[in-house]
Amino acid sequence: MKPEGLGHPARNGKTLPARAGAGFKSVHADAILADSYRIGFLEVHAENYMGAGGHPHRLLARMREQFPLSVHGVGLSIGSENGIDAMHLSRLKSVVDRYQPEQVSEHLAWSTHDDSYFNDLLPVPYDRETLTRVCDHIDTVQSALGRKILLENPSTYAIFERSTMSETDFIREIARRTGCGLLLDVNNVLVSSVNNRFKPLMYLHDFPLDLVEEIHLAGHAEDEDEDGGRLLIDAHDRPVDDDVWRLYDIVISQTGPLPTLIEWDNDVPDWPVLRREAQAADAILARHATTYLMGARHG
Repeated sequence: MKPEGLGHPARNGKTLPARAGAGFKSVHADAILADSYRIGFLEVHAENYMGAGGHPHRLLARMREQFPLSVHGVGLSIGSENGIDAMHLSRLKSVVDRYQPEQVSEHLAWSTHDDSYFNDLLPVPYDRETLTRVCDHIDTVQSALGRKILLENPSTYAIFERSTMSETDFIREIARRTGCGLLLDVNNVLVSSVNNRFKPLMYLHDFPLDLVEEIHLAGHAEDEDEDGGRLLIDAHDRPVDDDVWRLYDIVISQTGPLPTLIEWDNDVPDWPVLRREAQAADAILARHATTYLMGARHG
């Protein structure tokens, strides 16, 4: 069910700009602040700021004074059969209350089972039982935070035989039932399409783009499966692939400009490398903004 009073914009009355943002790494703080190119927004993983204080919080507070902020969770385990961990949710709420980000998002995935915690985002089957469970968990999270969250589409490496719905239908129904927004990870679309042998444009055609409020772009590694077929790994350790840029351009041509994050979490480069990726996204956003403006003038 849709939580009362939840929606866009965030409680601080602000929204993320339709610009390129970057995942914030502490080693980049001084370079970001000194750069003549002003990044559109910063995004952090909530779990890195669940401690009570110290240098991470001092540094993020400094950046928060200068930039819009998005908080991206990786550990709520929204797809878990265990239910939402109350302590983890409480810690997430503390981070959100402390920094009042313009956006909060999580993954359509699970990473806990009983007392086991996995260092990965694992997929869920797309069936009615899982749909009900995920929606209940999102309702719990949104009610606790007092705001809408965005749900990110996963990167997948196999398809569950028990699935009775497509991924796009599953995600669309989650959004309809809970009122959550969507975070479209374009790299995840390409990774899943190659690994599961479907066409990414067909996926995007069926995806509820009207509900997307943020986009993620990232790099992926390429490998082979046991049969020698092409296998992509959602590695976040290199520049955005040309195929991802092409898909992103198509998405923005249909949605108009949206907040777009450059994700680079492993083998993190110096700031100028991330800046170039962000500037490439900004160029696409600016081009389509002009198109939309001309359309509005002549509509």
